[in-house]
Amino acid sequence: MRILPAMALVGLLVACTAPDRTPPDMVLIPAGEFIMGSDKVDTEGLQQRYGLVKPLYLDEHPQQRVVLKSFLIDRYEVSNEQYKEFTLAAKHPEPFEWSQNGYNLAAGRLQQSDVDALRWIASDYFKLDVDTQRLDKPTLLRLMTEQRVFRDRLPVAGVTWLDADAYCRFQHKRLPSEAEWEKSARGKDGFEFPWGNTWNPEVINSGDNTQFEDGIAPVGTYPNSKSPYGVYDLAGNVWEWVADDYRPYPGNKVPNPEFGSGKKVLRGGGGGIGHYAISQFFRSAARQSSDPRATGADVGFRCAQDAR
Repeated sequence: MRILPAMALVGLLVACTAPDRTPPDMVLIPAGEFIMGSDKVDTEGLQQRYGLVKPLYLDEHPQQRVVLKSFLIDRYEVSNEQYKEFTLAAKHPEPFEWSQNGYNLAAGRLQQSDVDALRWIASDYFKLDVDTQRLDKPTLLRLMTEQRVFRDRLPVAGVTWLDADAYCRFQHKRLPSEAEWEKSARGKDGFEFPWGNTWNPEVINSGDNTQFEDGIAPVGTYPNSKSPYGVYDLAGNVWEWVADDYRPYPGNKVPNPEFGSGKKVLRGGGGGIGHYAISQFFRSAARQSSDPRATGADVGFRCAQDAR
């Protein structure tokens, strides 16, 4: 039997009793190697079949093994409620859509409004699917509060890369790198999708589910889509901004005029409509790009942080 020195025993006890410093809303991704990118090619002519401008897979080349330090990443996409707290505290502009759906209206302002004004707000902004002219003030306030509470849990969308970067910095965090995002999604076994290697539209919000308005579900609604590390919604719901410029991976010799054009990378696939429900967009290695000043109705983000 090996007997440990006294100091080693003390260190072992400290390690065993030290509290987990990972915030409950974040996941610790351990240091180590993972598979990034792919060597796939479009042998089925999917680009032409789907009418895609960008060739599939080529910007993911070559598949490689990447080593990362440990880091933290948000368990869920940043929600409307979290982002609203940021806009108020930092006096940062709200997403435009909030002015169109009533989400930016303060509860106090609604309380002070008369019933006729509330009926108009409920109809034109909240777009309640009821005959608002037949409802009294308490009922209108209750229905609008219920909708606001529901929207609190939706991932924030319609934000630029610059907005996402500002939010993360305000929280003393940062946007994840492409490599960090992909490792969080693929796990140590290099899964094709966060849940495994077989496409399954039943476990994610790909936009085909008409249960949710605008194709976006509250964060964490699809637990069976979580990654091996326990990170939710890395496929579907909203596309996610990451920190990186859109550039070729080391060793990629495929010409691409978008590389180095100042665009930023988007990951994960969104709950939009049309071709966005194609499985290739929800692969953990898939890359998209956009102008950092652009917004999208199904584009959001999550934050990361260096592990301490």
